Amino acid sequence: MHLNRAWIESRIPHRGRMCLLDEVIAWSAERVSCRSSTHREADNPLRAYGRLGIACGIEYAAQAMAVHGALVAPASSSTAEGSPMAGAPAPGFLAAVRGVRFHSLRLDDVQGDLICDAVRMAGDATTALYEFELRSDAALLLRGRATVVFDAGLGPSLAPGSLHE
Repeated sequence: MHLNRAWIESRIPHRGRMCLLDEVIAWSAERVSCRSSTHREADNPLRAYGRLGIACGIEYAAQAMAVHGALVAPASSSTAEGSPMAGAPAPGFLAAVRGVRFHSLRLDDVQGDLICDAVRMAGDATTALYEFELRSDAALLLRGRATVVFDAGLGPSLAPGSLHE
């Protein structure tokens, strides 16, 4: 079941050009796979100095994780067209990335579409640990792990220099 860009944009915080994913090509309770061609666009909002560095792939993965959160949010049901209508996922943010391995220098020179896979390895109502991978055709571009924190209301207390007891 393919879910298009309009579906994605209506369920993640990113809109317009900042929504980097074109479609969901597969998903389950544990994983999501998304496709994108936006890395080739000259007006990609993540480009700097005419280039789209490989580290920007982490944002593609983060958006795939947000899509997964929307897909598995409570109160899922199906529409007449067969597309899921998930409930609103808890607001969240990318708290950490670990073990990221880059297998390329840039994304803008990748000719094929990007495929981003995110697999939820563990989590609860407040956090999730994902493994992610970005590839094009058979070429691995980057791989890593990310921690997502769902209680975005923690924002100011997580500011640099703040103390937690």
